[in-house]
This record gives sequence, C-alpha cells and structure tokens, in this order.
Amino acid sequence: MQTKLLSEREIDKAAFLLKNGGVVAIPTETVYGLAANAFDGLAVSKIFCAKGRPMDNPLIVHISDIQEIYQLVAEFPVKAQKLCRKFWPGPLTIILPKSKKIPREVSAGLETVAVRLPSHKLARNLIKKAGIPLAAPSANISGKPSPTTALHVLEDMDGKIDAILDGGTCSVGLESTVITLTTNPPTLLRPGGVTLKQLESEIGEVDLDDAVLKKVDNSKKVISPGMKYKHYAPNAKVIILECSREKFIDYVNHKSSENVAALCYNEDVNFIQVKTFTYGSYKNPELQAKTLFDALREIDKDESVEIVYAICPSKSGIGMAVYNRLVRAAGFEVLYIE
Repeated sequence: MQTKLLSEREIDKAAFLLKNGGVVAIPTETVYGLAANAFDGLAVSKIFCAKGRPMDNPLIVHISDIQEIYQLVAEFPVKAQKLCRKFWPGPLTIILPKSKKIPREVSAGLETVAVRLPSHKLARNLIKKAGIPLAAPSANISGKPSPTTALHVLEDMDGKIDAILDGGTCSVGLESTVITLTTNPPTLLRPGGVTLKQLESEIGEVDLDDAVLKKVDNSKKVISPGMKYKHYAPNAKVIILECSREKFIDYVNHKSSENVAALCYNEDVNFIQVKTFTYGSYKNPELQAKTLFDALREIDKDESVEIVYAICPSKSGIGMAVYNRLVRAAGFEVLYIE
C-alpha cells in the first residue's frame, strides 16, 4: 500500500477514502488520529492492524457538531450536556452508554462509547465532508510516542494506511481528557488539556480513577484508551526521578555515561553533564504537554542512548496529564530521591 500525503487543499480526497472504508491519519488539536468510519466495523479493524493495537482497547469517536452525538449514544444526561457546552469543541472526550449503531470494534465489546468534538477546523471540516463520525486513536505504532506532526505519522505508518492529511503541528500535544458519565460521581479516566479542576467547576465532584497515576492489572477490563498498556515509550529505558531539580541534576551527573541521557527542563540543560533532551520550561506545563512526545521521539533518533532519566513534572493541573504520559513511557518505574 502506498500512503498518500495530502495537503489541506486535498481534503476531498481524504473524505472519499474514509467514505469508502479507508484509513486516513487526520490532524486534531491534541495529536494526529488514525481515522476510519465509526459505523464500519471492517474499516475500524484496519486501524488496529496498522497500529498493532490490542483489540480490547476502545476507540474515541470524533464528530463535527454536537448534534451528531445523538446517533452515537443511548442517553445524553444533563451533566454531559453541561460539559459539552463548556468544553466542546476541544480536548475533552466523554464516555456514555452507546447506541446500537456503534460496532463492537469501536467499543471493544463494551456497552459504552467515547465521543469527542475536536476544535481543529480541518478535522471538523473533514468529518462534515465525509458525512460520518470517525473512530480515531492516536496515529502511532501502539506503545510508541503519539504523533504531533504529519511527519511523525509518516515515520510510523508509511505503507500501512491509505493517506495522511497534513494539518500542521498539534497545538495541545497530548491526547484528550477522558471522563465517564456512567459512574456516580463521574470519573476522570485520562487527564489532558481539560483539567480535573475545570471539570469539577462545571459538574461538581469528579472521581480520579486509580489508573491515572498507577499501573493497572493487565487482566482488568478498561473503558478508556490509554489506561492499561505501556504507552508512549521510546526504545531507551525511561526512569522518572521524583525530586527537586537540584537533586535531579546531581543524580544524573553522577550517572554520567555515553549511554545515559536526561529528559529535563530547558532551564537545566547547562548544568547537566550527559546528553539532554528537553520538554519545555518548568514554569510552563502547557509547553511541557506540547513538547513531551516530540522529545520522546527525538530520543529514539539517538541509538546510543540506552537509559533516560526524566525529571518528574507536577501532578496538578495539566501537569497531571504530562505525568500520566511520562509514567507510562517509563513503564511506571519511578525513583523517589529525598
């Protein structure tokens, strides 16, 4: 299969491919998604094949207008409506009981469906032109860092999918926040650009699922993408150091070796004696979110790096989302240094 790289002006070609059972990588404000017709189980199964994704990992369905949610869900409760009015279009995914139109390939056999209305205009225009909702996980090889540019997608998916629609660099850089409204109170399953505090300001109490910050047993059935398996990992072994910046610098410098690297803040590069990769400023968690996956992909380009020590970000606000991705990249290996 030859993967076509399409420009924004070729959106009609992308829509045609999707309407005819194809798989197209699409831009969103979070990361690039690997899209197929959400009502076509066979087309959706091609996503799992291209990614090497486990079939028990559900997908998110993307829509172009809030009214489209009614064909996807069995009910649309008041709290869900409040969240949609406040945060859509945007980086928020809501899980609700599914309608009969959702095939099991999308829901991983569950009775729920995850729905999102992206803020990326090209993504919404494509969904409108295709005339169908799009099931779309991140457009990377399963377990590897998510793509935030069309070039990242091409690196992972060339020859595996029909096309890539180039919509520039993603503005958020991490996958969407995921909340389920099927529990009482609602539960945050994956942190992202919409924070726990923001959710609670709209609908009151929201529980935090244990899987957000801790490892989930592989036998557990999960209802959201990104909860169960090791994700976002470069080829090198990642170890998180939970400590002050000063102690991080000291620890890494004592581990100095040509095979060792540091994943650190911009401000600390000049004080570290090993190879460095940065993911933004310690003062700017939004920038950390936007650049984390880029940094993890840069690490993969240096084959000499075998171990990466990563500075632990904040676990509050959008920092929780950054930590959530980083701890999965590390396979939950964290060293606490006092």
